Amino acid sequence: MTHEPSFSIPKIALYEPDIPQNTAAIIRTCSCLGAILEIIEPCGFLFNDKRFKRVVMDYFDESMIKIYKSADEFFDKKKCERIILMTTKAEKKYTDFKFKKNDTLLFGRESAGVPEKIHKKIKNKLKIPMIKKKRSLNLATSVSIVLSENLRQTNYLWTK
Repeated sequence: MTHEPSFSIPKIALYEPDIPQNTAAIIRTCSCLGAILEIIEPCGFLFNDKRFKRVVMDYFDESMIKIYKSADEFFDKKKCERIILMTTKAEKKYTDFKFKKNDTLLFGRESAGVPEKIHKKIKNKLKIPMIKKKRSLNLATSVSIVLSENLRQTNYLWTK
C-alpha cells in the first residue's frame, strides 16, 4: 500500500494504532479531505476486523495508505520532512503553530501515546487545548481537528 505523490499532500501518521474503529474513522476523514494516512506498525488489529470494516465502509483506498513496518523505518523515510507530534504533553497549542504543506502530523496510540524515545526525536510538539482537565480527546476527533487547521492554513482544499 504505497502512494508517492508528485505534489504536496497532507499526511496523517498513526503510531501503532490499537482501536480499529478509530483508524477506520480516520481513513474516512483522510479519504474525504484528500490526506495520506501513514500507519506505523505493529497495528493492534487486522484490516479484516469486523469492527474496522463496519466503520471504514467503502472509504478504504489502499493508494492513500502507507504502512511502515516500524518506527525506525518511518523516521528513516521522513528524515528530510518535518514531523509534528500531537501530544497532551506539549506546551504549544496547534492554533499557535504555522503548518507547512509537507508536514506529517503524528498521533500516538490511543492507549499510551508514543514512547519517550519518540518524543525525544521530534522537535515540534503540539496539543489541542481543553477547557476541562481531562485525559484526552478521541483520536479520530483529534485528527479531524488538527488536519482541518493544517488544511485551512495551507489552503490545500482550495487548490484542488
